[in-house]
Parts: sequence; C-alpha cells; structure tokens
Amino acid sequence: MATNVADTIRSFAEKEYIESARRRGLTRIKIRVGDVHRALKLKNRVPNVSSALRSRIFLEKNNLEIEEESGPPSGMGTRTTFLYRLLDNNKPSPAKKVPTFEELRGFLKEELQSLGGGENFLRAEREHFYGPDRTEE
Repeated sequence: MATNVADTIRSFAEKEYIESARRRGLTRIKIRVGDVHRALKLKNRVPNVSSALRSRIFLEKNNLEIEEESGPPSGMGTRTTFLYRLLDNNKPSPAKKVPTFEELRGFLKEELQSLGGGENFLRAEREHFYGPDRTEE
C-alpha cells in the first residue's frame, strides 16, 4: 500500500506503464509527467511526479535506465517526458516484500518445540559451544 504521494506515483507508473511494456516485450517506453499527473487526478504535484519518475528507487525497483529526458529546462513541467530502457526485459524485477513483525512472529516456534523448547535449545548450545574437550574458562 502506498504511503505517500511519491509511492503512489511510482506504483501507478509501474502498473500502468512498466508491467504493460514488459508483457508486450518492449525494450523502451516513454512516460510523460502530465499524463501521470492527470491520471492520478493530482493537484499542483507536477514536481513530485517528475521527481518520482526520475528517482533511483523507481529505476532500481523496475530495472530501468533513463535513456533520454525531454521537456522544459527545469525538468519539472507537464511536458517532461522520460524515455526509459527496460533492462533485462526477459524477466520483470520481482517486488521485494519485507515481512512484517506479525508475519515473522512465531517463525521458529515449531522448530524450537521439536528441540525441547527455546531454553533447552540454548542450554544445549552453550554446553557444546567449546567442543567436547574444552570447558569454559
């Protein structure tokens, strides 16, 4: 779920432009800032759209390279257009999902239970830490 305007913009561009281009087997794609701004019904957020589409986060996540940028000198107008090259077109870059605390909670519970519980596991590990012939000094 997008948490801010930049995330919303990047998510939209990825779904509407990048994934579509990869499905069609394209190696290059153009995205115009004004089109994204209008599609998302944003108000006075043109600089945000330009920055999000130029961001390292967007480029790395989608395995892209900016080949050309055209438009006003500021690079922040609705006519600003990015020509991206889709790198490694054969496979879309997978979205890296970071597990939440709730998903990780209890992750090793069954495994530790099969070893006699967490305390028994730690006790056994401590006993064998120094090897069979050495003792803790």
